Amino acid sequence: MNGKRSGSGLIKALHGSQILLASAGRYAVATLLTTLSAISTLLQTPIVRTGLAPYPSALASSAQKQPTTKDIPPVTLTNIPDIDTSTLTNYLSQVGPLYQAFQRSKSEPGGGPSLFRKDKEAEKRDEFVELLEKGLRKNSQPPAVAGRQNSFAPASPSDSPQSRRRSSPNPKRNPLAVAPLSTIPNVYFEENFHLENPRTFDIVSERSEVIRQPEKPTANGSAQVGRKALATNAILQEKLSWYMDTVEVHLIGAISTASTSFFAALGSLRELQQEAADSVGKIQELRGDLQRLDKEMALGGLNVVAMRQKRENLRKLGQATKQLQQTVDDVQVAEDLIHEGQLDMALAQIKGTEKLMAGGIDPDDDAPRQPSGPSSLLDLRGMKALDTVKRALDSLRYRAGKGFEDRFLDALLTDLRSHVESVPHSETLQRWAAASQRSRGDGIKPPSMPRYMAPNEELRTNLKLALDGLAKSRQTSAATTALRDAIMREMKALIRKHLPSSSDDDNESVTSTSTRGGRHMTQSDKSTILARNLRALDQDDAEELFVNVYTAVSEGLRRLGVQVKILLDVTSDIGSPPPTAPLKSPIASPSMSSMEEQLKSPGTPVSRRRLLQEELNQALDMSSLLGQAVDVAQAQITKVLKVRTEQSTRLPLERFLRYFTINRLFADECEAVSGRSGASLKGAINQQIDSFIQIFSDAERQRIATSLDSDRWDAVDFGAEDEVILSRILQGMTGDPPAWIKGRMVWEGAGASQANGSVPEPPETNGNGKEKVRSATIDEQKYLLVVSVKTLLRGLQNFQIFIACVPGMTTDISTAMLDYLKLFNSRTTQLILGAGATRSAGLKNITTKHLALASQALSFLITLIPYIREFVRRHSPSPGNLLPEFDKLKRSLQDHQSGIHDKLIEIMSGRASFHIKAMQKIDFDEVGKLNQDEASSYMDTLTKDTNTLHRVLKRHLPELAVQMIMNPVFESYREQWSDAFRDTRVTTPAGKERLLRDAELFETKLNKIDGFGDIGTKIIDIVKRKPVGSSEPSKPDSPAEEK
Repeated sequence: MNGKRSGSGLIKALHGSQILLASAGRYAVATLLTTLSAISTLLQTPIVRTGLAPYPSALASSAQKQPTTKDIPPVTLTNIPDIDTSTLTNYLSQVGPLYQAFQRSKSEPGGGPSLFRKDKEAEKRDEFVELLEKGLRKNSQPPAVAGRQNSFAPASPSDSPQSRRRSSPNPKRNPLAVAPLSTIPNVYFEENFHLENPRTFDIVSERSEVIRQPEKPTANGSAQVGRKALATNAILQEKLSWYMDTVEVHLIGAISTASTSFFAALGSLRELQQEAADSVGKIQELRGDLQRLDKEMALGGLNVVAMRQKRENLRKLGQATKQLQQTVDDVQVAEDLIHEGQLDMALAQIKGTEKLMAGGIDPDDDAPRQPSGPSSLLDLRGMKALDTVKRALDSLRYRAGKGFEDRFLDALLTDLRSHVESVPHSETLQRWAAASQRSRGDGIKPPSMPRYMAPNEELRTNLKLALDGLAKSRQTSAATTALRDAIMREMKALIRKHLPSSSDDDNESVTSTSTRGGRHMTQSDKSTILARNLRALDQDDAEELFVNVYTAVSEGLRRLGVQVKILLDVTSDIGSPPPTAPLKSPIASPSMSSMEEQLKSPGTPVSRRRLLQEELNQALDMSSLLGQAVDVAQAQITKVLKVRTEQSTRLPLERFLRYFTINRLFADECEAVSGRSGASLKGAINQQIDSFIQIFSDAERQRIATSLDSDRWDAVDFGAEDEVILSRILQGMTGDPPAWIKGRMVWEGAGASQANGSVPEPPETNGNGKEKVRSATIDEQKYLLVVSVKTLLRGLQNFQIFIACVPGMTTDISTAMLDYLKLFNSRTTQLILGAGATRSAGLKNITTKHLALASQALSFLITLIPYIREFVRRHSPSPGNLLPEFDKLKRSLQDHQSGIHDKLIEIMSGRASFHIKAMQKIDFDEVGKLNQDEASSYMDTLTKDTNTLHRVLKRHLPELAVQMIMNPVFESYREQWSDAFRDTRVTTPAGKERLLRDAELFETKLNKIDGFGDIGTKIIDIVKRKPVGSSEPSKPDSPAEEK
């Protein structure tokens, strides 16, 4: 199988060499058809030559259309199992002798058995003669008939080999042309040609069987035609041999074609070799001549040059020794100058020394150039002996830089401290408030230029000198780093300066101090003492502490930002040439090339200034520096705030609002300076305000609950102070009253007002005195109020002041205010309708006056709710959730008021029922005989109670509310007393007369009250129509009469 693969590779190689055969000439073209005709019989399938039906696969291999994968049946490849050689022992013992005999016969000169060899050679000779004769005949025919298609046509039975040999007219045969490679099937030229592939093997073997299967008879008795056996298919074997011969012939032709150019190239190569040998000889001769010249002339000249160089080196050595001595002396001079404080001269001496060491070249130049003229100085920087000198110069430069750094820091910190101490606290607070109002769009004009932006020429001059020295000493970066650290320490110092003492020396006597034995306090002890002293501060001291700390830090940060800008501005002037007087005569302008070289040189003043600016910009990044300073300050302040959390959350309202405003303005100032939100500081403040809202709302709820429990529900005077509070609440619907936002004006001192920011609450007398009682007025409607309502009014003002000063917490404060109002409503229900006031305030019972005043209080609160609701809507960023709660509260108050009115109606209806029962117990016939002039006591009491109710309601309630109560009462009277008089029995004229006097008294006493109508007249008519002497009650009136 490997032989077959190598044959296939040979065929593929020849297929590529057929391009060389294209130049074979006219002879190959003329003989192509003859060759195809000569081998046509060999290219036919064996089945066609025998006259049998052709196989589809065989016809497909000879035709132009190649079979596809669909035409080839699938073959399952199986692994060949490994068989032990011991199982083949018997077979090898039998075949072995025969195989050895076969090998011996092959080694003989004949190459194989004579019988088979002779038969095979005769058969091949006959077939070759037949093909040759057929090719000659086809060659004599016209070209149209002798085509490739006819050469492959099947031979007729008359074209047998015997007849063709006999019909050969010319025993002398023409030489055969070379068969083209196209006669070989394409399968042999495929790149993936492998005979072990069943499909490839099937095409190459022309579907021959490897093992011949026995023939099976068909149904009609004839034998079934099968495929040929591979072992007996001689034509197939001849085809393979012929394919190999064709390939070999083509190889020989290709080699012969290329032999001419090969020998021509070989001749040219020999000529080149000869020329190369001649050139080598000439080169050797030239080398000999050069060696003679070198010995005779060059060595002498070199000796002269060496002597001159040696003399020059000795001169340079002497000069270098003097230069080295001068360098050492200059180092000592520079050190003396630094000790004397002459830093500028010391830096100049250091720079001159380095230039001397560098041989007159500027050591700061990154791209040094040799001097244009002759120089006697040498560059000694590479000498190891000068390493100590270099370290000494670096140390001196560092010491000079530290001196300039101290001057630099002192100039900045001195200016910073003087500015902080010179600005009043009120001015800083006003600047904060103005900035806060401008950010809210209040249209406040910005104030004049603040003090922190004031120029300072002395500072600019000092900074310029210091920065120039730092740049020369190469300490700019270190100085800016030191400045950053110094600023952080200064911020802490500004805060620590105003804090109370962290030791007990102020509170302890000398004796107690000595008894401690002088024990050194740890940092933890100091922190504990400082926290205790901070908590012990009163309201005024604590506020002063925060104002001092906040204003100092704010002014320090603002001035620091200006200083950074001054630094960056000063760097633009460093290295600039000083202005000179104008020249009287013009000078020659420098060339553009020289100017460009000067600007590009790193050692020029322009480049040094640019490098200094870049270094300062990187080191003094304003946002980073100010941000770090703000973080340090806020971290320290947050600790102080957390220590005083308990004291801050229990401040009075006015004090807390000032405290919150100061902290909020300071947080806004820090954010404006650094651009950072300050989450830690704002978090501490928000936590404190949340706690304060809870404590404040609990205190207000406790205050109103106490006032309600102690209220005796008597009308009190609504004085001028109360009118002011009410007017402010009403004004809050459209704008915040100035008195409410007084807590924002932290630059003003805290007044002597009460904690809630309102006027002092005068003691109430609960209406026991004889002084005139004034009423509250809203929209021309007057209200008589009790003490608890006035307390409620002050509590509402406190809530609204809180919202006006802290609008960001409107939602939380409004929720607390709603709970405050709900508590008043529910507690009033318990005290009046639930008669709780009889226990808490010591009332004997709940009278109509109490009910009327409670209804009046609810009416006052219902009228006030829309004003409060609008105030909350103005301040709340998202009032959608709060406004419906106020509407629900208003409906709850109205329901409560309706319940009080129903209670009054129920009371009067009960009294009427009681008097009717008393009336039913009277025998009017007997009573009429005894007293003819007087009316019954039940009717007198009823009319008095009704008049009292009307009088109380009219005094405490508006006319509309009185009508809403009295109309249902009189309707109840109409029904109850009509039935009562109708059902009363009288048998004598005296009894009827007595009953008529009661009806007339009912009419006389109550007919003046609005809403009474014709009730009395109707009852009188009922009595007049009542018959005398009848025991039956009078008939009721008709519906028309009832109306």
